[in-house]
Amino acid sequence: MKRLTPADYVSLVALFFAWVSALLFLSGEPNWAVVAMFGGFCFDKLDGWVARSLGVASAFGRGIDSFIDVFVYLVSAALLFHYALSPHLLVSAVVGFLVIALGGLRLVRHTAEGFGEDDGGSYYHGMTVVHTNVVVVGNYLLAGFVGWPWWAAAATVVAVCPLMVSDYKAYKTDGTHMLAPVPALVAAALCLVLEYGG
Repeated sequence: MKRLTPADYVSLVALFFAWVSALLFLSGEPNWAVVAMFGGFCFDKLDGWVARSLGVASAFGRGIDSFIDVFVYLVSAALLFHYALSPHLLVSAVVGFLVIALGGLRLVRHTAEGFGEDDGGSYYHGMTVVHTNVVVVGNYLLAGFVGWPWWAAAATVVAVCPLMVSDYKAYKTDGTHMLAPVPALVAAALCLVLEYGG
């Protein structure tokens, strides 16, 4: 525990929100679960900023962040698919496994290799777990508002999972990190519309 920095404690707050999200999924409250998941997302975005601001960024901290990302983004996405989109346990088993396994491998790679660098700047190797989570949430919102079919949701999620372990370069920019909470707030608001107005 002595090795933990203030940024690592921020990461643990993100993990707390992921745990609350999982409990809400298990309690049959997918809309509130997504809202809690976005709480974890906000603290996950904050931990890196805290680490850089305090000059405490480290490989150890990156490992903690990647470990927590499994729960904030991957487990939450798999649970959302299972509880809100899947017609059958077998479909959930396959889609959820791909999300968690390929996303987990992507995070292991990031922990080991860190960011890539080229003339375009710093980049993540492969599509990020955040983007995969966004695909699942987008499918959930489409299903809730326009009746998007489960098979289309499953197909899109399965199609993007291999991108997490590909050589795709997801460039990291300050602008996207600063704007990231905006779509999260919009999606959370849409979940509340589904909860109270749908």
